[in-house]
Amino acid sequence: MTERPAIGIGLMSGTSLDGMDAAMVRFHGPTHADLIAFITRPYSAAERASIQRGLDGATAAELARLHAAIAGWAADAVEQVLATAHAPASAVDFIAMHGQTVWHEPPLVSWQLGEPAVLAERFGRPVVSNFRSRDVAAGGQGAPLVPAADVLLFGATDGPRVLLNVGGMANVTYVGRRAIDDGAMAFDTGPGVVLIDAVARLVDPSLPYDRDGALAARGTVDEAEVTRLLSDEFFSQPPPRSTGREHFGDAMAREIHRRVPGFDGVATAVALTARSIARAIHDWVPGAPEVVVSGGGARHPVLFDSLAAALGTQGRRLRRFDELFFDGDAKEAVAFALLGYLTLHGQPASLPSCTGARGARVLGSITPG
Repeated sequence: MTERPAIGIGLMSGTSLDGMDAAMVRFHGPTHADLIAFITRPYSAAERASIQRGLDGATAAELARLHAAIAGWAADAVEQVLATAHAPASAVDFIAMHGQTVWHEPPLVSWQLGEPAVLAERFGRPVVSNFRSRDVAAGGQGAPLVPAADVLLFGATDGPRVLLNVGGMANVTYVGRRAIDDGAMAFDTGPGVVLIDAVARLVDPSLPYDRDGALAARGTVDEAEVTRLLSDEFFSQPPPRSTGREHFGDAMAREIHRRVPGFDGVATAVALTARSIARAIHDWVPGAPEVVVSGGGARHPVLFDSLAAALGTQGRRLRRFDELFFDGDAKEAVAFALLGYLTLHGQPASLPSCTGARGARVLGSITPG
């Protein structure tokens, strides 16, 4: 690999549909990354609605226009992170764009929208995109892909660590030791904040999400409903496994809201999320003393406290990613910058132990700058 530090921009738009994250990262090889700048370009209500239409069965014309629109929003995010870093586009070696997942159905397909040619033309830099398809083609889930970063960048050097990301969906990675793939495993545990925020919007349509856990804090958990929801067959599937809004999405949120209306429904969605994560860690993850959490769920006080209590009964300590590294909201964008870096150097980035693929693969497609 090149001895000169490489600078990349990672772009991530997740299942929470809150905005496009952009992280500008300096790589000193694949095991050391410095976060230079990070921004989130929020989605407007209209933009979020257009993505939602894409998830709900848009026409081919609507999907094609959304494909172009998402690339435009990604370009906005690149412009903003460059401005934050006071850097020109020429200072960047590459851009890595995850795109917006609109359908995830392994082992058949995982489909992300966002036209990379728009970014290549705008900034004149190579763009790496379409990260999940090669792993799916190799028989894998195409997810989770962040474990490559967990192993190379965020594991502990002196023992095992569990990395938990609670975005729209929640996923967990077990790392034995940093930069050594000695039995790493990862999988989706189920919903992250996707159901919490969807139920919150049904309770109060003026809210984009359950800000500061205010609605959940006013509710009481319906234990019978949590038990019913935890009987979903997904939660008993062994890893490797992955999921998305096709399974845990608006339809399930509407069902929760109908059965448990008001603040109690939001509290119940929080309990489902916390307990499904804790159950998955208990059932499938080897012993490790600490769980390091990132993503929007780490900033939801009720969810964090519920999860800390559930993990505490397993003798595990819950810590925020921010305490050990950088802004946890930037983690996934940094991870995809790393995946782009690996792709451009011809290095595999998938972990078959995590995705279930037949072997490690170089991921992504490269659009020249």
